[in-house]
Amino acid sequence: MADKWKHTALLVIDMQNDFILEDGLMRVNGGKAIVPNVIRAVEIARHRGILVVWVVREHDYLGRDVELFRRHLYSPEKGGPTTKGSFGAELVDGLVIKEGDYKLVKTRFSAFFATHLHSFLQSNRVNNLVVVGVQTPNCIRQTVFDAVAHNYQPVTVIVDATAAATPEVHVDSLSKDWASKSDVL
Repeated sequence: MADKWKHTALLVIDMQNDFILEDGLMRVNGGKAIVPNVIRAVEIARHRGILVVWVVREHDYLGRDVELFRRHLYSPEKGGPTTKGSFGAELVDGLVIKEGDYKLVKTRFSAFFATHLHSFLQSNRVNNLVVVGVQTPNCIRQTVFDAVAHNYQPVTVIVDATAAATPEVHVDSLSKDWASKSDVL
């Protein structure tokens, strides 16, 4: 059974306190509802021998590595969202990085942009991706676009293990033409 899945990786994107919790600095309204489904996806992946890649945002305390449009959220007094080492940057309760998993830090929407994700996946002979996490129109969408551009096939998005600010935004994002470039389950 594991042999069937040896070329597949599960990308778990931005399932961090600042995106999921009610008082999170960058809370995605639909995020908390998908936590059980993300936990289940991780459990199934591990059971099948699928590589689990935890894609997280971690930023400099002063926000020097964030997008220009987000720099106003950071200050020397309080830091900002998903600041490295902060509670907000930690994975939400119920999600745990285990031995054999891999953690990748990103600073932009796409898990591929300015990271070594592609070379890491290639060195592990991965060519199929399954994507879960937040937020559908931003980080999920951009990662899927870039995965397709890097010739990963198939790229599968698990609908009930991804979320956006509202159910309407989530559904609308999945019905856009970008979703035709991937499998949506």
